[in-house]
Amino acid sequence: MPRVDLMLAKEDCNQCPIRHRAVCATCDGPELDRLASMKSYRSWKAGETIVLEGDALPFVASIVTGCATLTRSMEDGRMQMVGLLLPSDFVGRPGRVAAPYEVVAVTDVTMCMFDRPAFEKMMSETPHVAHRLLEMSLDELDAARDWMLVLGRKTAREKVATLLSIVLRRASTAARPLRADLPLTREAMATYLGLTIETVSRQISALRKDGIIRLEGTRGVLCDDLSALLIEAGDDDDGDFLD
Repeated sequence: MPRVDLMLAKEDCNQCPIRHRAVCATCDGPELDRLASMKSYRSWKAGETIVLEGDALPFVASIVTGCATLTRSMEDGRMQMVGLLLPSDFVGRPGRVAAPYEVVAVTDVTMCMFDRPAFEKMMSETPHVAHRLLEMSLDELDAARDWMLVLGRKTAREKVATLLSIVLRRASTAARPLRADLPLTREAMATYLGLTIETVSRQISALRKDGIIRLEGTRGVLCDDLSALLIEAGDDDDGDFLD
C-alpha cells in the first residue's frame, strides 16, 4: 500500500530535487502555490504496484525519487516492459481517465501527485504549464523512437551500453566520475533489452574489463568517460546516433 510522506509534504517546492526538470519547471510564485495546494506525496516500496493497467487514474504525478517500470500485457498473459520512469518523469495524461500501462516500483519510489481535474484546470488557465508538458511529451516520443532503433538494430553490447548511459546521465551531477545505482536487476534489464540474463552479464563484464565502466557493490556503476560509453552505445558524444 502507498504511504503518505508527511515530511516531504511540508517542504518548499523550491527545495524539490526535480524542481527545474519536472512539469513545474516553468512555474513560480502564485503558480507554485497553486500546485502546492493540490499536491500530495506518496511512497511505494520496491516491487509494489503503483497503478494497474486499465484502472482509473485520478491523479497525475512526477517521480521525485526512485525508478518505476511501464508494462503492457497481452491477452494471453505475456507482458512486455515498454519504458522506465526516472526522477522528474511524468505519470498520467491529462484528459485520459484510464491508465494505459501498469506502473510498478522497481526501487523505493516517491511521487509528487496532483489531483487530475485540478491539474487539468490549471493547464487550461496557465498556457506555459501546458507547453512544458508538451515539451516533455515530445521528448518522450523522441526517446521511444530512439528505443525502436536500440531494440531493432543495436548489438547486445550497444544495447547494454545505451541503457547504462541513460541511467548515468539521468543521475548525473557535476561530480566526476558519473555514478548511479542500477535500478533494474540483470533479469529486468534482459527483459527490457530483449536479451538473455547471461548476455547482459557478459556485456557488463566486458565493458568493465575494457575500462569503460567500473562496478561498485551489487548495483553501483561508475563511468569516468561518458564519451567513451556513448561510443560503445553506437552514439556520438552528444547522445545522437552515429552514421
